[in-house]
Amino acid sequence: MYDAFKYFSELDELTGTDTGEGEPAIEVCGLQRHFGAVVAVDGIDLCVQKGEIYGFLGPNGAGKSSVVRMLCTLLRPHGGTAKVAGYDVVRHPKAVRAHIGVALQEAALDDGQTGRELLALQGRLYGMDRHQIRDRLARVLDLVDIGEGIDRRIGTYSGGMKRRLDLAAALVHSPDVLFLDEPTTGLDPASRSAVWSEIRRLNSDLKMTIFLTTQYLDEADVLADRVGILARGRLVAEGSPQALKRSVGQDLIVAEVEGSDASVVRSLEILPGVDSVSAERGRITVSTADGAAGLVPVTLALHDTMLNVRSLTVRTPTLDDVFRELTGSHMEMGASR
Repeated sequence: MYDAFKYFSELDELTGTDTGEGEPAIEVCGLQRHFGAVVAVDGIDLCVQKGEIYGFLGPNGAGKSSVVRMLCTLLRPHGGTAKVAGYDVVRHPKAVRAHIGVALQEAALDDGQTGRELLALQGRLYGMDRHQIRDRLARVLDLVDIGEGIDRRIGTYSGGMKRRLDLAAALVHSPDVLFLDEPTTGLDPASRSAVWSEIRRLNSDLKMTIFLTTQYLDEADVLADRVGILARGRLVAEGSPQALKRSVGQDLIVAEVEGSDASVVRSLEILPGVDSVSAERGRITVSTADGAAGLVPVTLALHDTMLNVRSLTVRTPTLDDVFRELTGSHMEMGASR
């Protein structure tokens, strides 16, 4: 069988592409994509270093999947450039595919095959011989826990097992960069936790670069070294989850209210120690450096308004607070592209 890895090694020499240690795993400049009159990706720039877990965060319809499909060579950009594992996604798409693993939202699995048969087929498609496939499957199954189910028909698998098998299939050829597009959408909490553990292990044990798209705030917060927040096709913020949350404020005082009072925001903004105030239907959020110290003044100020305060809590910021601060809205479900 033809050796795909030998082919791409020869391609490196022909193209002069250098995938040395100093080059980023993913490098994007001005990337654009539209669908008719709809601009799905509006000129984003980003850089992911080798060995990073990069969380790509945004609601459905923000353009996350379109970006992933362009980086995986499944969708052609309409503008800008992108390099993955040192290769340009337009000029050298075959080379890109040889160096990446991809697990998209919908796993394309044959219910009539066993898990082992599917993984062996994946190995053959990458030019491996029988001995290479046996060795790679042993390593992959040590990393991704499928258990005795590996020799059962895929049609008997739970949703969580199918996701883990799809992840294993993406790892058979030892990719440099792993793309995971919404890997835990629709899974129960136990299955989500299992997938999170697999992702952490791949990154820590193999130092694998992982590009993770998600609409789950806790997923990005727990897993990602850095997060890029996408809204309406544009990258509106980037940084570590901790740094992004600190940018909103140290503490948040959240009041659940009934009624309306046009002067309430102004009365809260002038309080000592208050950094910012936002109000939306049924909720007022006050950002302050010291939530405990600010709670009493905020309570008194709200008492003097025409609002009925149902609850008042103090908490630390979340990535949803960052998203709201940047876009004026919370992360919500919507049509996806």
